[in-house]
Amino acid sequence: MRVIAIGATGFIGRHVVSKLVDAGHEVAVLHRGNTPVPAHVAEIIGDRSSIRDLRGPFRDWSPDVAIDMILSIAAQADATREAFRGIVQRMVVISSCDVYRAMAVLHRLESGPLEPIPLTEDSPLRTQGQTYSAEALATARTAFPWLDSEYDKVKVERVISSDPALPATILRLPMVYGPGDPLHRLYPFVKRVHDGRPAVLLEETLARWVTCRGYVENVAEAVALATTAENAAGRVYNVAYATPFTEAEWIGKIAPVIAVPRHLAPPHLITPHNFEQHLFTDTTRIRTELGYSESVPVDEALRRTVEWEQANPPRFIDPAQYNYAAEDEALAHLDR
Repeated sequence: MRVIAIGATGFIGRHVVSKLVDAGHEVAVLHRGNTPVPAHVAEIIGDRSSIRDLRGPFRDWSPDVAIDMILSIAAQADATREAFRGIVQRMVVISSCDVYRAMAVLHRLESGPLEPIPLTEDSPLRTQGQTYSAEALATARTAFPWLDSEYDKVKVERVISSDPALPATILRLPMVYGPGDPLHRLYPFVKRVHDGRPAVLLEETLARWVTCRGYVENVAEAVALATTAENAAGRVYNVAYATPFTEAEWIGKIAPVIAVPRHLAPPHLITPHNFEQHLFTDTTRIRTELGYSESVPVDEALRRTVEWEQANPPRFIDPAQYNYAAEDEALAHLDR
């Protein structure tokens, strides 16, 4: 199979390319030429902002499937669809678990009852166009420059799945961790272990919270599998671990955890989220239809990630997020 991949030189995409090549497929990467690609991978130099102008190079390479790892807004989805219509047999598009109404409830943007979990591919989607604050989005864009200020995967999915002449496979990814994670999701806990802290403190509702997670290489395998499986056309798949780890259980694999009542929790450990709304997703569909399973076990994935975080701390570390005096005071109150 011949595959064109857009945005495939980053955290997840490079693993997707590697999985496809290792399986014997021919891969071309569309990028601006700023990042080296493996010698056995073809390059199409260009910018996604002018993707409609690249139909000629796309047609010349004659791909069967196109993967877009970095669609952010509806206009990009529409341009990508037009660029590949009549050239590829199918699109594979990376989406996110943030499309679900549960995400808006978590962020207190939609009122009403909690969404039951696990969230299936048929669970209600959010009606709010944006769940992230401008500040949060700006922070995320330092790690993922491709994010648009109007980022909305719900609209991306709607556009990309609206053309019967170009079937699409949509993958709703979880919170992805692993070596190279630009968000350094595990670093706050790794740092506390390194600093000799007695435990990681979690506000008690967060300690009980259950979300969806995935290790980068396993997630890449899911993307590669969906790319090469013809029966994935027109389907939507959740990708995540099948085990519903609470936050305390998850972090507890790295360090001791102590849950703290909200009234005792230091301010830097309190967020405005409604952690009564869980984000755990059901992955039965991709496991049943495509035979997906994780090749890297959880403990090994965490070992690799912790080792990488220790060797590659973030360039900027906010001291306010490591107010150990306040954490010690909270622990002292618990002991009284």
